[in-house]
Amino acid sequence: MSSDKSELEQKIREVVYRLDELEICNLAKQLMDQNVNPLDVINAFARVLREMGDKYERGELYLIELIAAGEGCRKAIMDIVEPKLRQLGVSRETLGKVILGTVEGDIHDIGKNIVAAMLSTAGFEIIDLGRDVPIGKFVEAVKKHRPQIVGLSALMTISMINQGEVIKALEKEGLLKEVKVVIGGAPTSKHWAEKIGANAYASDAIEAVSVCKELVTKT
Repeated sequence: MSSDKSELEQKIREVVYRLDELEICNLAKQLMDQNVNPLDVINAFARVLREMGDKYERGELYLIELIAAGEGCRKAIMDIVEPKLRQLGVSRETLGKVILGTVEGDIHDIGKNIVAAMLSTAGFEIIDLGRDVPIGKFVEAVKKHRPQIVGLSALMTISMINQGEVIKALEKEGLLKEVKVVIGGAPTSKHWAEKIGANAYASDAIEAVSVCKELVTKT
């Protein structure tokens, strides 16, 4: 890695570890204003977030710290760096396209947001449908965006049922041949994924990245 890229990564690392979303976004804007290569910035964010993910797995960081860092990086990349990338007409090579959403009846989105951040920095293109997403909206999004993966989040036992309903709706429209479905959320499990016909289950954002990489490799 060149000295310039090392300095860029260190600058990003210092800000991200302070866990201040506004400060992270301000740095991203400053870098874009200075015409720093957007791809270099995205890659630096990815390395720093991956480093923090490793620390979390080793018990050196709290989950809340990883969530705060991930949300800040997600906003910086998706709201500031990627628009600059498109403005410059530079195509970012991606591993695949992922549609994410918290299913209907559930307004929790912290877990989904950290997954979006981790997948984005890992090289996936993310279409985030938000929270409390109607079943039909997932179907429409798959038809429109043609993703490789659909990620369904649910944080409540009463809403996790709708993960299965989304899969049924996709199957009815003949779309399950085109996409892989990954589920996650506190009340869900590998057993639940198998029961509703999902292709995979991820217990957290770190595992979600590994699972999605494996799925796109197989397709």
